[in-house]
Amino acid sequence: MIKQAKFVTSVADKKNIPDYHVPEIAIAGKSNVGKSSLINYLTNQKKLAKTSSEPGRTRLLNYFEINNGEYYFVDLPGYGFAKVAKTEKAKWGDLIETYLSSSGNLKNVFVLLDIRHEPTEDDKTMINYLYQTSTPFTIIATKADKLSKQQARKALLVISSATGVGVDNIIVTSVQARQGKEQIETRIDQILNN
Repeated sequence: MIKQAKFVTSVADKKNIPDYHVPEIAIAGKSNVGKSSLINYLTNQKKLAKTSSEPGRTRLLNYFEINNGEYYFVDLPGYGFAKVAKTEKAKWGDLIETYLSSSGNLKNVFVLLDIRHEPTEDDKTMINYLYQTSTPFTIIATKADKLSKQQARKALLVISSATGVGVDNIIVTSVQARQGKEQIETRIDQILNN
């Protein structure tokens, strides 16, 4: 259960990545997949993470302290179709990779995928990177309210096949329909107690 959550800091430069000496769960996904909305949903706060209809708003590592320092959410910059220069995108990529490869506190990466779409090349690159570096991760399918139950089942098979993660291990969520929170909380408990 998340009883307390607050925004702590944003990091733009890989030299400034902090070390709070407690477990971290990173939240990754392409631009506009719903990372900020999910953080707000999980923490019961409407404006903790800034949401935007414009893709690519998160350009920094954003640290959120959970339960007075029990652990942190680290919101990674969204990858994909944000309208920014290639140099800026390369900088984010470097920031993400440095964080993923150097954080001694990282326990799991929540990879958010929009259930309506097949995983993109960027999604697959991220997941392959996590496999190659043996970084534990959890697939979270977002925006499930946009599909019927039957469409969602089909979509999960597509995601499962593209990611190599079993259908039963993918957490299906919808912030709009208030779905998936309990499964994510259970997953967080497993991660922290592992």
